[in-house]
Amino acid sequence: MNYAYPLNPDWSSEEIATVIDLMVAVETAYESKITAKDLLDKYRAFKGIVDSISEEKQIDRAFQEVSGYSIYRTVQKAKTIKEGQTLSME
Repeated sequence: MNYAYPLNPDWSSEEIATVIDLMVAVETAYESKITAKDLLDKYRAFKGIVDSISEEKQIDRAFQEVSGYSIYRTVQKAKTIKEGQTLSME
């Protein structure tokens, strides 16, 4: 894909890497497979940076606009899957 991730310029390099890790995991869920545990671990790390629900929704909307992939839907589906099973949004 050729698009820019929606990132906050106030985040540190480490925080940006953590947020990008989640977005890459969501892309992986749509384009192939990822374990639900891996995705949820990355989501928990993301929530350590983006703790506001409104900011999370803004990031999800912006990410969905550029990629077509929903962070929210992917995380919701991952929460319904037993630990250790793979997640695919195909």
